[in-house]
Amino acid sequence: MSTPPLDALTDSHWHDWLTWAETQGLSPPADPAFATMRQRVWEASEYVAITAARHPAEFAELLASGDLAHTYAPGDLAQRLAARLADVTDEATLHTALRRFRRREMLRIIWRDLAHLAPLDETLEDLSELADVCIRGALDQLYPWACAEFGTPHDTSGRPLQLLVLAMGKLGARELNLSSDIDLILAYAQPGTLDGGRRALTYEQFFVRLGQRLVQALANQTVDGFVFRVDTRLRPFGEVGPLAMSFQAMEDYYQSQAREWERYAMIKARPVAGDPDDIDQLMTMLRPFVYRRYLDFGAFESLRELKRLIAKELYRRGMDANIKLGPGGIREIEFIGQAFQLVRGGRDPALQVRPIRAVLALLAQRDLMPAEAVAQLDAAYVFLRLVENRLQAYRDQQTHRLPDDGPGQLRLARAMGYADWAAFAVDLDAHRRRVQEQFDAVFALPTTETEVEDAPLSAVWQGDRDPAHELDLLARAGFTDSEQVRTRVQQFRDACVRKGLSTRGHERLSLIMPHVLCVAAGCAHPDLALERVLRVMEAIVRRSAYLAMLAEHPLILTHLIQLSSLSPWFADQIGRHPLLLDELLDPRRLYAPLRRESLEAELDALLVPVTADDLEQQMERLHQFAQGNQLRVAAADLTATISLMVVSDYLTEIAEVAVRRVFALSHAHLMARHGQPTDSSGADSGFLVLGYGKLGGIELGYGSDLDLVFLHGSDTVTAMTDGAKAISNEQFYARLGQRMIHMMTTRTPSGQLYEVDMRLRPDGAKGLLVRSLKSFAHYQADNAWTWEHQALVRARPVAGDPQLAAQFAEIRRAILCCERDPAHLKREVREMRHKMRTTLDQSSAERFDLKQGAGGIADIEFMVQYAVLRWAAQHPVLTDWTDNVRLLDTLARLDLLPGQCAQDLTDAYKSLRAAYHRSALRAQPKSVAAAELRPERERVRALWQELMDD
Repeated sequence: MSTPPLDALTDSHWHDWLTWAETQGLSPPADPAFATMRQRVWEASEYVAITAARHPAEFAELLASGDLAHTYAPGDLAQRLAARLADVTDEATLHTALRRFRRREMLRIIWRDLAHLAPLDETLEDLSELADVCIRGALDQLYPWACAEFGTPHDTSGRPLQLLVLAMGKLGARELNLSSDIDLILAYAQPGTLDGGRRALTYEQFFVRLGQRLVQALANQTVDGFVFRVDTRLRPFGEVGPLAMSFQAMEDYYQSQAREWERYAMIKARPVAGDPDDIDQLMTMLRPFVYRRYLDFGAFESLRELKRLIAKELYRRGMDANIKLGPGGIREIEFIGQAFQLVRGGRDPALQVRPIRAVLALLAQRDLMPAEAVAQLDAAYVFLRLVENRLQAYRDQQTHRLPDDGPGQLRLARAMGYADWAAFAVDLDAHRRRVQEQFDAVFALPTTETEVEDAPLSAVWQGDRDPAHELDLLARAGFTDSEQVRTRVQQFRDACVRKGLSTRGHERLSLIMPHVLCVAAGCAHPDLALERVLRVMEAIVRRSAYLAMLAEHPLILTHLIQLSSLSPWFADQIGRHPLLLDELLDPRRLYAPLRRESLEAELDALLVPVTADDLEQQMERLHQFAQGNQLRVAAADLTATISLMVVSDYLTEIAEVAVRRVFALSHAHLMARHGQPTDSSGADSGFLVLGYGKLGGIELGYGSDLDLVFLHGSDTVTAMTDGAKAISNEQFYARLGQRMIHMMTTRTPSGQLYEVDMRLRPDGAKGLLVRSLKSFAHYQADNAWTWEHQALVRARPVAGDPQLAAQFAEIRRAILCCERDPAHLKREVREMRHKMRTTLDQSSAERFDLKQGAGGIADIEFMVQYAVLRWAAQHPVLTDWTDNVRLLDTLARLDLLPGQCAQDLTDAYKSLRAAYHRSALRAQPKSVAAAELRPERERVRALWQELMDD
């Protein structure tokens, strides 16, 4: 049974249409479902009721076409408008055609929304598409008319320049509501002067006039109404700025004069008209303005302040019932999404999307917000946007205010599917309350901001109390040398003043520094911890984004101080590369280093936004990847979350993933320029990267360099690549190797990826950078020294062609399995070790060199290498591994070493390696006090004498 109508007037409008239909021999569908939908739509939208009565033929056509019941296919609207505009000859007829087209489509969209035939996403998409096609349709007519009148603007290459239209706000995100204005910014690629018309015009004058005509075509009120209200005040300089600006003028503005809120607005900027090349150029220029490459926690502070201003304005106007701007409204949901986008979008390009529901989904996927909270926000957004559309559908007016009269409340409730206002209000209030709770949680003031006045050590930072009182506070807090600590804090505070820190910077330090003092005081060595973290603070104090991050997330400070107290290396890394502070944000990630598959995925995400020809950014992202992951390994290592043997595994995998990506990027670059080498063996690239030393042995430490050897599969001297700019295979592979070394070793603002040592290649530093696999095999068989075969024990492929890798494995096995004279082999290994110790051992009476000292790591490595070369001919399984621990385990299983020799060497090796890692993290020489590890060292020396000196 149908519900009695609320308004007899709107019902009379239906009778008006029926009367007209009868005269035309028409009748509405007899389907009862249609009658129910019609009554619901007429009750909820006076606009539809009146429009159908005034333009009955349009509604009749909608009924006859079946469009009310169907979803449009992509491109339908554009085709329909093109047909409407086919006979347009001037601006007057253009205005009329656009308005009548809009009126028909609005009837359809509102009907489908109110009749519950279209979900919210379809309604928003249809409205946005309607605006897009109207903008483009109008411009397609206006631009040639303007060119005919004034002349056509061209760029320096002679290409005609077009007006570029950026949609902002809800249209930019394709989330337009039923009676929204559209926010537009107009631009053009290059300045210039037109001289083909009746009088000379600058390009700015041309495009401003074109823009004015576009705005008039869309927004002017005529007897047929309007198409869309247009707001152009989001453009640079607002209302006082030119309506259209050149890209260069826009870039200058956004780099030097744009305000913070303009960054938020630009999140949703979407080109809807313009030349594709111009669009790419403009969006590439704007992206760094919106998305910073660091985690920009200043966004929380700014959005928090913007929300305060909005709330203050609403309170002044008494507009708490505003579902867009009021408490728990649509804007708060958008602010939550925008905050995470601005903070993380530069590091995570996936967040650089416009629709808020897509952003919310990503927040859940990336665990940036609890899935339940995101689900609540998404449900609230859908509910509130439906309410917004139902409010605006009533009279096609841009309103967000809930009705306060009984009939209006009942009308809205029934349009939303509720029997009465009370039932509707319960759900509305619940959604708004949940939004408010999530908003307050996301934008809550950092803990230190509310506690700083009560923090005892804040007086030490402020330095405005009696020195004796400050010294007493420091002593009671746990600092050893209170006077030295007070002096150091004062020096840092004075340095901040000299550096001209902003007022906001000083405010942030007032939040941060008492917390720094408090956490440092709780460390095992508080004075040392404070000194180390102050060095980090000195490196970042002028960079407001990092101060904002620390102020917003005191937990980052806690991790920084505690880990720095354990390792000066950790503090030095952060000080040199403050971008690494980002890694301290999430303890789950900080103390859980990634394995190979996850490392690959993270590096993929970092490199996605970088173009193939942007070598500098490729290197920056690779550095960021390696440094961040090495920092996580160190954090887990320092807190004993992972064991020694796993530390090297993690560090080696980071290096392998980085080397493989450097190879892939370098190879792709050369392939694009020169094509693929021909007549080269291998499954794809014909190039192989070998890891020697610690990389080959899966034993990398902090700061280890990479021992690499490059091989290729081409044996024909005359073979060439197959590209347009063909070069010889030899040249191709040499350039490939050179580019890889350049990418890994060149220092950029973020440092260096890795030190690379190529001296283990055939003929050492005098040899070719890249050798063919066949010549490598000949060299190893005929010319290599014993120490080069020792090095081969630890060699393995780390990147490149899998077929060449298999061929190398066969060559390596064959070389290592050669029969050798044991006495001759032992003498050569022993002599080489003696030479190394003589030239490299840094041991003294007070310190023991962990690697080169007698009884150190190198002695163990040489004994293992000797054993492999000595017995591999009889036991080829010894060639299966490249790392010392598994090789010693294999030697033990084969019973090739006497007694507990293998186990003793393994235990000593692990102890020495652990000390080696600790020394690196303490930023100390790789040595220990002469008394440390003495039993392990003595056992290694004894085994050396037993195995190598007889």
